[in-house]
Amino acid sequence: MLANNTRSAFVAVSKRPFVCQSCLRRAKQLLLASRSLPLRPQTRSLQTASQPPAHDDTPFRKALKDAAKQQKKASKGGNKSKKPVDPRLEKWELTVGIEIHAELNTARKLFSGAATSISESPNTHASLFDVAFPGSQPHFQRETLIPALRAALAFDCTIQPRSSFDRKHYFYQDQPNGYQITQYYEPFATDGHIRLYAHDFPAGSAPEGCPIKIGIKQVQMEQDTAKTVQQPPSTHLLDFNRVSHPLIEIITLPHIHDPLVAAACVRKIQTILKTVGACTAGMEMGGLRADVNVSIRERGQTTSEGGLSYSGVTGLGQRTEIKNLASVKAVEDAIIAERDRQIELIEGGGAVEGETRGWTVGSKTTKRLRGKEGEIDYRYMPDPDISPVFIAQDLIDHLRTNLPVLPDRVVDVLVQKYGLSVKDAGTLLSFDNGDRLEYFFEVTNQLSRARDIRPSDAQFAMLGKAVGNWVLMELGSLFKDEEWSTDRVPPKVLVSIIQQLLEKRITSRSARKLLAEKFEGDERNIGQIIEDYNMQLRPLSPKEYRSLAQTLLNEKPDMVRDIVEKGQDKKLMWFVGQMMARSPEGTVEADVAEKTLLELLPKKAE
Repeated sequence: MLANNTRSAFVAVSKRPFVCQSCLRRAKQLLLASRSLPLRPQTRSLQTASQPPAHDDTPFRKALKDAAKQQKKASKGGNKSKKPVDPRLEKWELTVGIEIHAELNTARKLFSGAATSISESPNTHASLFDVAFPGSQPHFQRETLIPALRAALAFDCTIQPRSSFDRKHYFYQDQPNGYQITQYYEPFATDGHIRLYAHDFPAGSAPEGCPIKIGIKQVQMEQDTAKTVQQPPSTHLLDFNRVSHPLIEIITLPHIHDPLVAAACVRKIQTILKTVGACTAGMEMGGLRADVNVSIRERGQTTSEGGLSYSGVTGLGQRTEIKNLASVKAVEDAIIAERDRQIELIEGGGAVEGETRGWTVGSKTTKRLRGKEGEIDYRYMPDPDISPVFIAQDLIDHLRTNLPVLPDRVVDVLVQKYGLSVKDAGTLLSFDNGDRLEYFFEVTNQLSRARDIRPSDAQFAMLGKAVGNWVLMELGSLFKDEEWSTDRVPPKVLVSIIQQLLEKRITSRSARKLLAEKFEGDERNIGQIIEDYNMQLRPLSPKEYRSLAQTLLNEKPDMVRDIVEKGQDKKLMWFVGQMMARSPEGTVEADVAEKTLLELLPKKAE
């Protein structure tokens, strides 16, 4: 490794936390006050115990945590209102543009034949050019252009027949040449866009006006820098394996006015890049980083009233840039923090400065890193050592024709062909880097062949909906916090369980028990487990169904009244559960029980 020693201060901090007695007393007051707030009545699906009283020796952090939990519960009580809206947002409008740097899925670096592997020992994949050896020259690796083109086509960009590379000059320890090679004046792709639909947002949080179209100014290729490893107090070690890794920078237009939309945009860009094979590692693995440009302006301000402009968007406020955000949540939180900082600054009589700022997880505000550099600071110039890149139209046509199915189209297929809801389709698409989606397709296709149901048949959608429920809900609940793996329940095993259920050989409760047994590693086949546990369906007669249902309805007249007069249909499922619980295994089917109960419920008085 190459060492670069710098001077820095180092302060030893005691590992034993200091407990502020006044803060401790305040935390206990909050905890006691929170208990006096009305809580939502407990339901069958959520059973919680009340928090024990805080004793005098309660640790400060625990007292704060307990108070926060109680207040969070209290905030959920009563009507489920949304988070209060900051009244200042009625006056000030947020504007955001995003720059995403994604590492391309290539075997070689951008300007050398060195491998792009970063799992090897430091400085074992660095060419002479990577370490700026005097006299070494860059050699553009043409194959690195292929994943970049796939990404640009997925964003519906216009591919330029001619592009070129430029030098962006700055001096820092991770940039050995003293400049970064990028595409500033002539990028290879321009004028794209991305659309955000309701399924791109968490359930129930999609803003009005979906779909939302966000313009992409350009997509450009550039080289990555070295990796800096800090060794306190004053040593920085440089690993040049990462130098010249091929990146694309995706620059959106300032069309975003909501932190949630910005986060959804980054998430969707990451999903698209993985779908087309342009980028294999996401933000969680360091393969994708985001910079956000944030500004505010008064609502209703016309473009003639001044302001700044960017790529045709006029009337903007002074922007600041927040660098190197490493998660989707960080994008949203950092934008909120910077938006609020700028509002407070302007309303306090100050002015926003053009600068580069940083943000760390858990922070309530951003911090200044340095003044904002501009074109003149970087002294952009065409790189004289790299020839222009010419892209033939037949290559573009070939890549566009063979582009993988994009996420929006996958959601359409899941909804229209496989019978899933938009919510379930979006969830399935976002889980486990697409592995659970592939599992769903495999189970559905195997089951349809086993039942001789073709994709064009009407029953196929019903089959897909059933498989979706088992993959997302039943199997998903077993994994909990574990990493998804098809080895726990191979597709053919789940196919066999669902097949037994659809053919009414077992009940749904027995099917869940079968799934749990196989998930825990039971090596017996499905038929053997059914026989050993006596799970075969032995349904009650219609008379027995009616007798059991009527007994339960007579026991709970208040609940019957709630269902009939108040329309609280969810309570009907409580009766279904009781019918199954009070009967031997394999004798009550949930759908038959529900139908019987509906027949026996009294009619609502007109």
